[in-house]
This record gives sequence, structure tokens and C-alpha cells, in this order.
Amino acid sequence: MLRFFYPFTCNELTLNPSRFYTKTPIKIGPQITFMCANFKPLTLEQLKQQQLPMIDFEYVDEVYPGYSLPLMFKKDGQYQWREVMFGLVPKWATDLTIAKKTYNARSETLLQKASFFEPTTKCQFGVIPVTEFYEAKYIQGKPQRWCVRRKDKKAFFIAALYEICKIDDQVIRSATMITMDAIDHPMMREFHEPGDVKRSVVVIPEERLDQWLSLTIPDIESFIEGFPVEEFECTYVPKLNRTKQTNQLNFFD
Repeated sequence: MLRFFYPFTCNELTLNPSRFYTKTPIKIGPQITFMCANFKPLTLEQLKQQQLPMIDFEYVDEVYPGYSLPLMFKKDGQYQWREVMFGLVPKWATDLTIAKKTYNARSETLLQKASFFEPTTKCQFGVIPVTEFYEAKYIQGKPQRWCVRRKDKKAFFIAALYEICKIDDQVIRSATMITMDAIDHPMMREFHEPGDVKRSVVVIPEERLDQWLSLTIPDIESFIEGFPVEEFECTYVPKLNRTKQTNQLNFFD
């Protein structure tokens, strides 16, 4: 059973809007998609429908590691948005290449990994609202691209951990999605390579959103539970062929 009991008082990390990130991926080298590395952020229609604060910056409609995305967190009692890079860059990093490995963070080892220890102890928890995310389902030994989304088409909130640092006098704001074991989850256990290692993003129920964003001690055990399958659906969505070459390798080719 996962329990975090640490004598830390969590200080809210102050983030400021930045125009450092482009709407194309930061060049951190070729990236192969294995876990939750590809998703669509919430839409403007969903934002209005769910009465969330307005977002004052543009973002792409499909995200990979190194892309910018909207992160929601709580500061001074208010929900706020910041533009961050997908892939957490810790304070001790000297460049952005580590983001290739830090776009997902295992909930079981947040306090054991150097990249995630400090933001976890400071309760730098946020959410990444998404329309749908993509995973690989193996059919006859070959990966197929499937999406997971809510049946009611509402955006849902993936648990995130965020950080701010400086590299060469440039402020870097970044985040990672928190994941959990999914070997017993009726839907998520069907994804990823055959075997006994199955993972899922942690979905924060909308009714517990404020509780998650208001944590002052990094005890997240009660949030580590599989999302309700009856509220979600998964569908085969083959990747469209692109004529333009990018530095993103397509795992599903």
C-alpha cells in the first residue's frame, strides 16, 4: 500500500507566464512513444462548459514530449494556468534532454527519484486537462494506436507534478504526468506490450480537484486509484500519415 508521510510543509511554487516555448516540439532528440506520451489537451468548448478559467496563451491541439501545454494549478485560492513543457526538467538539469525520460512519473517512486523528489516534497501538484490520450494496444504482436476519452466528451484531469528552473539564464517551466500500476484495471491492462507491467495515468475526479490542488503534505495515496471504466471509452484511432517530416518517431508505424 502506498503511503507518504513526510514532515514537509508544501510551499506553492510561483510561476509566471513565459513565451519561451514554441508551439512545436523542443528539439530533444528522437522520441519513441511507449507510455502516455501523446494526448489532446482540453478544447475551448470544454473549458467553457466546465466553467474553468480562461487560458490566455495558445497551444497545439495534440501534444508530445517537448511540446508546450496548459497546466492548471492553484495559487492564492484561485485556479490558474501556466504554459509548461511536457517532460519535467529538474532544477539540477543542465539542458532539456532529460525531458525525454520525465514526461511520466511513477506514483510509487516520486520520493525516490532525484528528478521528482523536490517538487513532490513541495506539493507542486497540478493537473493537465485532456480531451483524450493515446496508448498502444498490441494486436497480433503489433502496436495499434487507441485513444481513451470520456463518454460524455468532457475534459478530464490528469494528475501532474510541475517544476521551474533556470538553464543558461532561461526560465524553464515543465511538468510530468503521474502514473500508477494498472495490472488490475479492466481497460488499461489491455494496453502496452504483453506482460505483467501495465501503467495508467492518474485521473483526478472533478469533485476532488480542489482537494488535489490544495495539498500541503505529499500524501497522495487516496488519489491513486483507477478511473471508473463505465465513464470512459477506448477506440482504435490509426495515426494519419504526415507528409511533413518531424523529429518525432511514430511508434505505431
